[in-house]
Amino acid sequence: MSRASIPDLLAVAALSLCLLPGSAGAQQKTLKEQLVGTWSLVSIDSTGADGKKTQVFGAQPKGTLMLDGGGHYAMVLTDPGRPKWKSEVRTALSTEELAVAAKGLVAQFGTWSVDEDSKVWTRKVEGALSPNLGGNEVKVTVGLSADELTVTANSAVSFTGGRTETIFRRAK
Repeated sequence: MSRASIPDLLAVAALSLCLLPGSAGAQQKTLKEQLVGTWSLVSIDSTGADGKKTQVFGAQPKGTLMLDGGGHYAMVLTDPGRPKWKSEVRTALSTEELAVAAKGLVAQFGTWSVDEDSKVWTRKVEGALSPNLGGNEVKVTVGLSADELTVTANSAVSFTGGRTETIFRRAK
Protein backbone atom coordinates (compact mmCIF):
# COMPACT_ATOMS: atom_id res chain seq x y z
CA MET A 1 0.00 0.00 0.00
CA SER A 2 1.38 3.40 -0.95
CA ARG A 3 1.67 6.34 1.44
CA ALA A 4 -0.74 8.35 -0.72
CA SER A 5 -3.55 5.85 -0.24
CA ILE A 6 -3.39 5.85 3.60
CA PRO A 7 -4.78 9.41 3.96
CA ASP A 8 -7.46 8.56 1.38
CA LEU A 9 -8.50 5.49 3.39
CA LEU A 10 -8.58 7.52 6.63
CA ALA A 11 -10.80 10.15 4.96
CA VAL A 12 -13.22 7.48 3.70
CA ALA A 13 -13.31 5.84 7.16
CA ALA A 14 -14.02 9.19 8.88
CA LEU A 15 -16.81 9.99 6.42
CA SER A 16 -18.33 6.53 6.93
CA LEU A 17 -18.37 7.02 10.71
CA CYS A 18 -20.20 10.33 10.30
CA LEU A 19 -22.92 8.63 8.29
CA LEU A 20 -23.66 5.94 10.88
CA PRO A 21 -27.07 6.23 12.62
CA GLY A 22 -26.84 8.06 15.94
CA SER A 23 -23.72 9.97 15.00
CA ALA A 24 -23.51 13.73 14.90
CA GLY A 25 -23.48 13.58 11.13
CA ALA A 26 -26.68 11.52 10.93
CA GLN A 27 -29.97 13.21 10.04
CA GLN A 28 -32.25 14.07 13.01
CA LYS A 29 -35.42 12.01 13.32
CA THR A 30 -38.74 13.81 13.04
CA LEU A 31 -40.94 14.10 16.13
CA LYS A 32 -43.30 11.52 14.62
CA GLU A 33 -40.45 9.06 14.11
CA GLN A 34 -39.35 9.60 17.72
CA LEU A 35 -42.87 8.98 19.05
CA VAL A 36 -43.31 5.66 17.25
CA GLY A 37 -43.02 2.74 19.64
CA THR A 38 -44.39 1.37 22.88
CA TRP A 39 -44.55 3.55 25.98
CA SER A 40 -45.16 2.56 29.62
CA LEU A 41 -47.18 4.80 31.91
CA VAL A 42 -45.24 6.51 34.71
CA SER A 43 -47.76 9.01 36.14
CA ILE A 44 -50.98 10.93 35.56
CA ASP A 45 -51.26 14.13 37.57
CA SER A 46 -54.14 16.53 37.20
CA THR A 47 -54.56 20.08 38.46
CA GLY A 48 -58.18 21.18 38.69
CA ALA A 49 -59.50 24.62 37.85
CA ASP A 50 -59.48 25.25 41.61
CA GLY A 51 -55.73 24.46 41.80
CA LYS A 52 -56.22 21.13 43.59
CA LYS A 53 -53.73 18.45 42.46
CA THR A 54 -54.76 14.83 42.05
CA GLN A 55 -52.90 11.64 41.14
CA VAL A 56 -55.66 10.46 38.82
CA PHE A 57 -54.86 6.73 38.97
CA GLY A 58 -52.88 6.66 42.21
CA ALA A 59 -49.18 6.85 42.92
CA GLN A 60 -48.25 3.88 40.70
CA PRO A 61 -50.63 3.73 37.74
CA LYS A 62 -50.23 1.04 35.08
CA GLY A 63 -50.66 1.42 31.37
CA THR A 64 -49.30 1.31 27.88
CA LEU A 65 -49.41 3.50 24.79
CA MET A 66 -48.56 2.05 21.38
CA LEU A 67 -47.94 4.32 18.40
CA ASP A 68 -47.13 2.72 15.05
CA GLY A 69 -45.43 4.33 12.08
CA GLY A 70 -48.58 3.96 9.97
CA GLY A 71 -50.50 6.35 12.23
CA HIS A 72 -52.46 3.90 14.43
CA TYR A 73 -52.50 3.91 18.21
CA ALA A 74 -53.85 1.98 21.19
CA MET A 75 -53.83 3.20 24.78
CA VAL A 76 -54.87 1.48 28.01
CA LEU A 77 -54.30 3.19 31.37
CA THR A 78 -55.44 1.75 34.71
CA ASP A 79 -55.56 2.42 38.41
CA PRO A 80 -54.13 -0.79 39.95
CA GLY A 81 -55.98 0.04 43.18
CA ARG A 82 -59.39 -0.72 41.68
CA PRO A 83 -61.30 -3.27 43.79
CA LYS A 84 -61.55 -6.82 42.50
CA TRP A 85 -64.90 -7.94 41.08
CA LYS A 86 -67.09 -10.33 43.06
CA SER A 87 -67.72 -12.39 39.92
CA GLU A 88 -65.59 -13.41 36.95
CA VAL A 89 -68.66 -13.04 34.73
CA ARG A 90 -68.78 -9.42 33.59
CA THR A 91 -72.51 -9.51 32.83
CA ALA A 92 -73.20 -10.59 36.44
CA LEU A 93 -71.59 -7.48 37.96
CA SER A 94 -73.49 -4.76 39.72
CA THR A 95 -73.80 -1.30 38.26
CA GLU A 96 -71.66 0.01 41.12
CA GLU A 97 -68.84 -2.46 40.42
CA LEU A 98 -68.83 -1.51 36.76
CA ALA A 99 -68.85 2.21 37.60
CA VAL A 100 -65.86 1.90 39.94
CA ALA A 101 -63.95 -0.17 37.38
CA ALA A 102 -64.68 2.31 34.58
CA LYS A 103 -63.54 5.31 36.66
CA GLY A 104 -60.11 3.72 36.96
CA LEU A 105 -59.65 2.93 33.28
CA VAL A 106 -58.84 4.70 30.04
CA ALA A 107 -59.02 2.52 26.93
CA GLN A 108 -59.04 3.80 23.37
CA PHE A 109 -57.69 3.21 19.87
CA GLY A 110 -57.65 5.00 16.55
CA THR A 111 -55.31 6.98 14.35
CA TRP A 112 -52.81 9.67 15.23
CA SER A 113 -50.68 12.45 13.81
CA VAL A 114 -48.40 15.11 15.23
CA ASP A 115 -47.69 18.68 14.15
CA GLU A 116 -43.90 18.93 14.14
CA ASP A 117 -43.82 22.70 14.80
CA SER A 118 -46.46 23.11 17.51
CA LYS A 119 -45.85 19.63 19.03
CA VAL A 120 -49.60 19.02 19.07
CA TRP A 121 -50.49 15.33 19.01
CA THR A 122 -53.90 14.63 17.48
CA ARG A 123 -55.71 11.37 18.16
CA LYS A 124 -58.75 10.50 16.05
CA VAL A 125 -60.58 8.15 18.40
CA GLU A 126 -62.24 5.22 16.65
CA GLY A 127 -63.27 3.37 19.80
CA ALA A 128 -63.03 3.97 23.53
CA LEU A 129 -64.40 3.07 26.93
CA SER A 130 -66.05 6.49 26.84
CA PRO A 131 -68.80 6.40 24.21
CA ASN A 132 -68.51 10.21 23.99
CA LEU A 133 -64.99 9.98 22.52
CA GLY A 134 -65.76 7.77 19.50
CA GLY A 135 -65.31 9.74 16.28
CA ASN A 136 -63.76 12.74 18.05
CA GLU A 137 -60.34 14.29 17.67
CA VAL A 138 -58.35 14.84 20.85
CA LYS A 139 -55.52 17.38 20.69
CA VAL A 140 -52.82 17.49 23.34
CA THR A 141 -49.29 18.89 23.58
CA VAL A 142 -46.31 16.54 23.71
CA GLY A 143 -42.79 16.98 24.98
CA LEU A 144 -40.02 14.48 24.41
CA SER A 145 -36.79 14.23 26.36
CA ALA A 146 -34.63 11.16 25.78
CA ASP A 147 -36.91 8.20 26.61
CA GLU A 148 -39.58 10.23 28.44
CA LEU A 149 -42.79 11.45 26.80
CA THR A 150 -44.89 14.13 28.52
CA VAL A 151 -48.47 14.62 27.33
CA THR A 152 -50.27 17.76 28.52
CA ALA A 153 -54.04 18.12 28.20
CA ASN A 154 -56.00 21.24 29.07
CA SER A 155 -59.62 21.76 30.18
CA ALA A 156 -62.04 19.67 28.07
CA VAL A 157 -59.72 16.68 27.63
CA SER A 158 -58.23 16.67 31.11
CA PHE A 159 -59.51 14.51 33.96
CA THR A 160 -60.48 17.43 36.21
CA GLY A 161 -61.41 20.22 33.83
CA GLY A 162 -58.05 21.86 34.52
CA ARG A 163 -54.70 20.55 33.29
CA THR A 164 -53.52 16.93 33.19
CA GLU A 165 -49.93 15.86 32.69
CA THR A 166 -49.29 12.24 31.74
CA ILE A 167 -45.76 10.89 31.64
CA PHE A 168 -44.68 7.79 29.73
CA ARG A 169 -41.30 6.08 29.49
CA ARG A 170 -40.20 4.21 26.38
CA ALA A 171 -40.70 0.48 26.96
CA LYS A 172 -37.52 -1.55 26.78
